[in-house]
Amino acid sequence: MSIIKVKTGGITADAITATEIADNAVVTAAINADAVTDAKIADDVVGTEHLTANEVDTTALGADAVTGAQLADNAVNSEHYTDGSIDTAHIADAQITTAKLATAVLTGATDIGAAIADADLFLVDDGAGGTLRKSAASRIKTYVGEGLFTKITGTTISAGGGVTIQNCFNSTFRNYFITFERIKCATDGANLELDPIDTNGNQTDEHCYQGLFMGKAQFSNNWSEDNGASYTLMENQGNATGEHFSGFLYAFNPNQAGSSEFSVTWQGFNHHNGAAGRNGVTWGGGKTATNTSAYTGFILRMTSGNINSGTVAVYGINDPT
Repeated sequence: MSIIKVKTGGITADAITATEIADNAVVTAAINADAVTDAKIADDVVGTEHLTANEVDTTALGADAVTGAQLADNAVNSEHYTDGSIDTAHIADAQITTAKLATAVLTGATDIGAAIADADLFLVDDGAGGTLRKSAASRIKTYVGEGLFTKITGTTISAGGGVTIQNCFNSTFRNYFITFERIKCATDGANLELDPIDTNGNQTDEHCYQGLFMGKAQFSNNWSEDNGASYTLMENQGNATGEHFSGFLYAFNPNQAGSSEFSVTWQGFNHHNGAAGRNGVTWGGGKTATNTSAYTGFILRMTSGNINSGTVAVYGINDPT
């Protein structure tokens, strides 16, 4: 076969037609490398049969060229996610259910390490309608109630002539409950007394009261005081080993000046565990005779010597209405 060399400059445009070119006459050896450009390729003629497997790389793809329509259903899994790349905008509403929460989402949390406080928050389903809202722990009281008592203060006594508990009576509560636990005195035979005090720490009013001690015959007695400065919770307190006073006292309306309603009632158990085995119960009650002061606290003391040890706690009585 002879080869005729023809210069491109010697061929006019459209001079060679398809009928002049025999089938399969142009072989790949006659095409220079990179001679076929995009302009020489008809639109939409390159199909997947002309692509070598794994030949198309990321540089051959335009930015944002792969859309959801090009992805097979259920083809993208977690191995293709960048850590932390899924944000809340890409999670549809109501898509996180309890089934998607780890079983240890609560049991694995750190314990609060303290008593529940009013400011602590709970998550609630508002009206069981599927709307989650926060609620302060203080709101629980409106549903279940606060209970009868709310603790205001407490103190552990270590040797002192008198124990002053101030600012425990206020406008928050009308009535109060006070507990005394194992009050031990230094001097045998002294009386345990309670003095209401005003905001300046003064006890300016007088009181009338009556008490009764029930024990062994030689220690059974009753006493009354008109216009006394203090309430006697226990007479002849013992100071031997194992001897102490425990009891409680109700104070009604102590924070209102000029009210004849301020009164107290108390009950206590006096442990005389000496050779005679003396034990007894005391009851008492009284009210202010003048009540010109609004009381804000009280002093607990012995008529002689110190209080060596014990604990005192004050509770506000919640109004059931």
